Amino acid sequence: MPRTREPVRQRRAEPEPEGEKFKLVADNRRAFFNYSIDERVEAGVALTGSEIKSVREGRVDLRDGYARVDRGEAWLRNVRIPRWPQASAWEPDDPMRVRKLLLHREEIDHLAGAVSQRGYTLVPLRMYIKGGMAKVELGLAKGKRQYEKRQVIKEREAAREMEAAIRRRTKGG
Repeated sequence: MPRTREPVRQRRAEPEPEGEKFKLVADNRRAFFNYSIDERVEAGVALTGSEIKSVREGRVDLRDGYARVDRGEAWLRNVRIPRWPQASAWEPDDPMRVRKLLLHREEIDHLAGAVSQRGYTLVPLRMYIKGGMAKVELGLAKGKRQYEKRQVIKEREAAREMEAAIRRRTKGG
């Protein structure tokens, strides 16, 4: 009998706030494996017209992205948002350009202080459209060591084996 493949389970976003539209555009699942997330912050992103259209289509890659506080402003780096195909020829065409993050002064100061500590970085966890605006959820993260990653893999495999054993047990009885 051929094995059927189960659908991939995705982490559910928080319930959408009352009256506000919420659409998840991109999720950085790799960040949860490579980093332990201590704190989360929501920030707006300053985008051009063609970039927001690409974001609405879901053409965003957060994998190698990070944020940095520079001279009192927060900047999102290494996030790939490709040019919208129908954009005019005069639109900037660099998909990896540095984008400004829209945060309150107190939030920027708090994040700058936290990142100055040894081992912390700002990682984009997910990008979404909320109330018609593009938002990015940043995580104040500390890198995991190799043995911590191995431990996560072991726990995941153990949980998978237990679920399979339970299914076999309930199916046979």
